[in-house]
Amino acid sequence: MFKLKENHTTVKTELFAGLTTFLTMAYIIVVNPIILADAGVPIDQVFMATIISAVIGTVWLAIFANYPIAIAPGMGLNAYFTSVVLSSNGQIDYITVFSAVFVAGIIFILLSLTPFREKLITAIPENLKLAITAGIGLFIAFIGLRMAKIVVANESNLVALGDLSSSPVLLALFGLAITVILMALNVNGALFIGMIATSIVALMTGQLHIDKVVAIPHLPEGILVWNPIEAFGQVVQFGLYGVVFSFILVTLFDTTGTMIGVAKQAGILKDGKLPRARKALLADSIATTAGSMLGTSPTTAFLESGAGVAAGGRTGLTSLTVAGLFLIASFFGPLVASISGVAAITSPALIIVGSLMIGVVKNIEWNKFEESFPAFLVILTMPLTASISTGIALGFISYPLLQVVKGQGKKVHPLLYIFAILFVIQLVFLPH
Repeated sequence: MFKLKENHTTVKTELFAGLTTFLTMAYIIVVNPIILADAGVPIDQVFMATIISAVIGTVWLAIFANYPIAIAPGMGLNAYFTSVVLSSNGQIDYITVFSAVFVAGIIFILLSLTPFREKLITAIPENLKLAITAGIGLFIAFIGLRMAKIVVANESNLVALGDLSSSPVLLALFGLAITVILMALNVNGALFIGMIATSIVALMTGQLHIDKVVAIPHLPEGILVWNPIEAFGQVVQFGLYGVVFSFILVTLFDTTGTMIGVAKQAGILKDGKLPRARKALLADSIATTAGSMLGTSPTTAFLESGAGVAAGGRTGLTSLTVAGLFLIASFFGPLVASISGVAAITSPALIIVGSLMIGVVKNIEWNKFEESFPAFLVILTMPLTASISTGIALGFISYPLLQVVKGQGKKVHPLLYIFAILFVIQLVFLPH
């Protein structure tokens, strides 16, 4: 099934590669529940939904595409999910936003079955794609700093430095320091190991209390969304078109870019094209739909899969190993719930992931103002407005406008003009 000999690998190598990938991305099991908890979603619900959606997407890639790539709820998308709920001032609950994710997942599946997904990717300028990644990185890092109370609210200038002498802040700074050191030394699973080290210190200092470690996996609230008609009705009723579009857009670039990058690293890319591309691209859309039904934000291909590829992973057996380890992790719900209650343990991971994501700004064409300013708007406004969709909207509106002013309107894809008009309507007339 996995064609190990043809891909010049062995069972032992694939299993070790799968373990390596799992360790580098295991932080999502802890971090995802704590981010969505701010939106009111029960931690136990998100914990199991995270694992189930990861298993579904990763197994799909293993069996149908034979790729050594893992799928799980994406960073940034979870923060955006929470921001939609919080910014509505109580008018929109998390069930409604899960309906938007469900709708996005269904649309995503349909797009993945057609060539439109590839056309949409080529329609968006490269500088805007890079800016979206960088903006999400800043947004995530800011959330980490805020959760750890390293930065706090301030009346005069909105934010200020927190109390660096307080125990929670000192714990977060310790976690950040140890994880940064591990990252600098290129230690596999640095984020995960950093959380373990911080948890140990939290236990020793009385900031972490663990009453129970293992339990039989279960979904406390069961299936949250299942009726497509009702879900579409919720999107229409609350005007969540921009939310749906943002979920689709960010997942589209994130997954496709990661798959191409990791596939190239693994030697899977043939003449610049992904073999079995349509089957591979269905993985995140199916997992996103399933995840929304169970209680988590959209899924994406994880860049951390590259760690497993670096360890020798070349086939779907690597992914299948990751999925198996996620299933084993499902028995440790009580432990994860305890750890999730201490923000200092998880916040360093957010800050570091943000620093990794913003690195793409070096590839933006800063010497061309008509290219750089829309990118700058995206990067600036995502963290300042606490909204990924607002950042995307302002970038997509300003980009074609500046190109037209420069007399380069013909180089802009027609789809971008359509998006610009839709975003203007959304920002001016619809809730956001």
